[in-house]
Amino acid sequence: MQSRSSERYALTVDSALPEGICRPALIWATSIDAPEPSEQLAGFATALIHRVAQAGESFIPLERRQLVRRMLRHGKYRPSGRGKPSSEYLLRAALAGSFPAVNGPVDVNNAISLESGFPASIFDVALCGRELLLRHGLAEESYVFNKAGQSIDLEDLLVVCRRDDAAWVPCGNPVKDSMSTKISSATTDVIAVLYVPADEPMSLTEQWACSFAELLQQVCGAVSTGYLVVDEPRSGSGFGLSEEAGDAGCA
Repeated sequence: MQSRSSERYALTVDSALPEGICRPALIWATSIDAPEPSEQLAGFATALIHRVAQAGESFIPLERRQLVRRMLRHGKYRPSGRGKPSSEYLLRAALAGSFPAVNGPVDVNNAISLESGFPASIFDVALCGRELLLRHGLAEESYVFNKAGQSIDLEDLLVVCRRDDAAWVPCGNPVKDSMSTKISSATTDVIAVLYVPADEPMSLTEQWACSFAELLQQVCGAVSTGYLVVDEPRSGSGFGLSEEAGDAGCA
């Protein structure tokens, strides 16, 4: 049984975000082992990729892929091509034999995203803080997402933001995350967001959030883990804390 974190973590859904779009889960882990680069995929990931190879593209059901794309389709943003959800990218990579091996926390994030079919982001708490905001990207917002300096246009895309004084600054989304809050060998605490369409059952979101927390403990040696599911809390200004954290132990 994993322990509940005694620290306060929060994810607020901005009031401007249309209702019935996304029911995100927030997951965290503290005092993890130093995330050294993965020389190869660990057993939990190779076993998953073997199951994906046996099932083919149907490993993530078409209906789920359609729900995720509908969750992301807003304004000018279209979830296709290079803008497709990260869960679909990971499915293609697994089938092509090019599933990435990065480091423990990122490998856990990618495995949960692939197995659940939902996009996910993971951040270094020291770089993003314990309080996050989910909103749509604004005009002219962008960030660099890889070491080559490539950037992604965030307008109308679901984005997770970190607090920077009085402002909210995007650091992640269901497609590509910012370099500014990436996991490194110096990371000790991590926080993740699982982007789940609101049409999916609450129990399913809780199941995957709990599995995420448990895998972070098992793979990364976290001293404590926890999660919460944000079921449409609203903040008029886009500020404020979400509901209390739930039990990190899975039933």
